[in-house]
Amino acid sequence: MLSGKKRRSIFSHPTMRKPVVGVMGASLNDALTDSDRSRIGMLAEELGGAIARAGCLLMTGATTGIPHLVATAFRRHGGFALGVSPAENRCEHVERYRLPDDGADAIIYTGFGYKGRNLINVRSSDIVLLMGGATGTLNEFTIAYDEGKIVGVLDGSGGFCKRPTQGSVLYDRDPAKLVERCVEALHRSPQWR
Repeated sequence: MLSGKKRRSIFSHPTMRKPVVGVMGASLNDALTDSDRSRIGMLAEELGGAIARAGCLLMTGATTGIPHLVATAFRRHGGFALGVSPAENRCEHVERYRLPDDGADAIIYTGFGYKGRNLINVRSSDIVLLMGGATGTLNEFTIAYDEGKIVGVLDGSGGFCKRPTQGSVLYDRDPAKLVERCVEALHRSPQWR
């Protein structure tokens, strides 16, 4: 002890860490139009810069499209980006999934496919920001919501589900009618034929 005062240690203080911001959004597979690409490109540049200026770390799905654009802007502003890949190694990431390996400072290869990657990506983020996107982004949103994450949606960046779907969502207050309507819908659907 130093002259009766309590000794201070760096281990007795809570550590300060940078918030991890996960950016989820449309990949190139989500078929952005040329006008969308231009508008989204400007928003991605602004978002990447804002995350870097806030002193956060960036996490993406190590993919194409919006996450790649945001990561590129973020890194250009001096930020550290971490990518979470669906592949089990770099070769599979680039060749099988056809994903870029230049959108992150480090990539974690999960080998869990897209859905498994999404779970790790969201759970490892303190904040989840959504920009545009389709069903994959919707999947990430539902995980983030269920996990109780802070979720931000960049308004005006596009919808979650732009692609047509074969799925149906039916509502009814009557349990018997709901089952009946769902069975009828199944019999009309291509998956039943």
